[in-house]
Amino acid sequence: MDKEKLKSHLRPMTPQHTPLARKGGLRRPIRCLLCDIYGTLLISGSGDIGIGRRQEVESAEDASLGKLLAEFGIRRPPAMLRQDLQDAVAEDHQRKRAQGIDYPEVKIEEIWAAILPFGGEEKIRAFAARWEMVVNPVWPMPGLRALMAACRAGGVLLGIISNAQFYTPLVFELLLGAGVERLGFDGRLIQFSYQCGRAKPSPVLFATAIDTLAAMGIAGEHAAFIGNDMRNDIAPAHAAGLQTVLFAGDARSLRLRQDDPCCRDLQPDLQITHLNQLASLISNARP
Repeated sequence: MDKEKLKSHLRPMTPQHTPLARKGGLRRPIRCLLCDIYGTLLISGSGDIGIGRRQEVESAEDASLGKLLAEFGIRRPPAMLRQDLQDAVAEDHQRKRAQGIDYPEVKIEEIWAAILPFGGEEKIRAFAARWEMVVNPVWPMPGLRALMAACRAGGVLLGIISNAQFYTPLVFELLLGAGVERLGFDGRLIQFSYQCGRAKPSPVLFATAIDTLAAMGIAGEHAAFIGNDMRNDIAPAHAAGLQTVLFAGDARSLRLRQDDPCCRDLQPDLQITHLNQLASLISNARP
């Protein structure tokens, strides 16, 4: 895959202000921090990974998608291809729900392979990655490097539970210069939805994390999960027995879900508006 072409889609972004403030705290010791990626560790232009789009965003990005389609020799308007994608994902989800999977996840390259008029796995993957980078531009969240450094220095294990696709680790490498494990995330504690076949808020992902932590001698109450979505992140993490951190630092991605029954009476243990706030807490908690 041509990394230079992927890099050409990267543009610096800054978080959009929210009216919320830091509040709450975590119970010590914290031995592990599990993280969501999109909208938490990475600024996400669309607010989250996925194909749900607002109409005004779609029209603004159509020019860039048109150039991408022309480059790949695809003679279909972006709106038609976007609808084909949504329909194919919905069909795949319906089939998997009928098989008993609570929150199904697709492998996006398989979806695109069924839609696009050309073959070849590498070309499909290249197109899928660049499509995503157009419709969902990303950039490191301010304070990300400080948070990772604080965890490494404090002996706090880093893990991931995130809705993601094959290009997510690649995007991390493009933005931060190294893959997730080289950046300090423990491979035993990395769960990407496309690999698991389930997406958040499936309790299976969080139960798996709890089991893995237990095998490592870490109780769930000594681990925390950070995410930007009360329903997809905070609710299932809390139900699994993890401490919870709501990242409320970017209006694009913040999802309070106040009308959702499972969130109405739920409060995170800690609410932050900048990753540096969590980095400082971890640094100050060192023995």
